[in-house]
Amino acid sequence: MLVATSGCTWRQTPETFGPSWSTVYRRFAEWSKARVWSKLHRLVLDELGRKGELDWSRCAIDSVNMRAVKGGS
Repeated sequence: MLVATSGCTWRQTPETFGPSWSTVYRRFAEWSKARVWSKLHRLVLDELGRKGELDWSRCAIDSVNMRAVKGGS
């Protein structure tokens, strides 16, 4: 998330993260492929919902737009 939110490259990940930038990237890629982030998000939402601590009036929906390649199908 640091790279996505800060705009830095993987090679700029802080040394305080511990492992090298390549290890951080590899783990991020593996966990993304395994849908760890969406599963974790769901677990947090389920736990907050169980506790009655979700306030859906304060939710936000995010999206990403991609430019179409010229000549694409």
